[in-house]
Amino acid sequence: MPLRVPPPGRERLSVLLAERNQNPDSVKRIDREIAATFGRRIAILALDMCDFTATTQRRGIIHYLAMIEEMARAATPAVEANHGVLIKQEADNLFAAFESPQAALEAALDIFIAFEAVNTVVPDERDLYGSIGIGYGDIILVGREDMFGGEVNLACKLGEDLAQRHEILVTSAAHVALPPGRYRFSRRCYRVSGVEIEAFRFEERLAEAPAA
Repeated sequence: MPLRVPPPGRERLSVLLAERNQNPDSVKRIDREIAATFGRRIAILALDMCDFTATTQRRGIIHYLAMIEEMARAATPAVEANHGVLIKQEADNLFAAFESPQAALEAALDIFIAFEAVNTVVPDERDLYGSIGIGYGDIILVGREDMFGGEVNLACKLGEDLAQRHEILVTSAAHVALPPGRYRFSRRCYRVSGVEIEAFRFEERLAEAPAA
């Protein structure tokens, strides 16, 4: 189902999950219904603002809350221009969904361009910086409220914990699904809590091959 058609919200999912808990013999049937109702194969963008602790200590939490508001105002048009859907914003994190990893990657690049534009006109203490993780796969999308799945978790881990300032990391699944020859990446391997995570760091766009 296209991303522009939202699935039901949290209330419907809660009903189905409660039914699943109360009827062990119907687990497979209910799981199929949940997958059919809420399942989507989409790309996930997880954006994390950088320097939260340092900025808050220097300027205070209200200053940083104002920066979060500015971040959302700068990032949202970039998401929408690439046909993405803003799913949620939690503290200084922003999460969006896209039909393809390419759309998510282009949105990430546009977000950083928007941040740079903001930084040219605001005082240095209000400069915006971010790190982004991108995943792709089958996830559970709950209305325009939330999303769950392994690739969601990986995108969050990459964007919030592993990517550095102005860095975009994509999962292996997202990397494979990108059009070949369009972008250059460098492979990264991280070890987190005893688990190895493979990711690919965006380096640059490549010139498109001329049409035959």
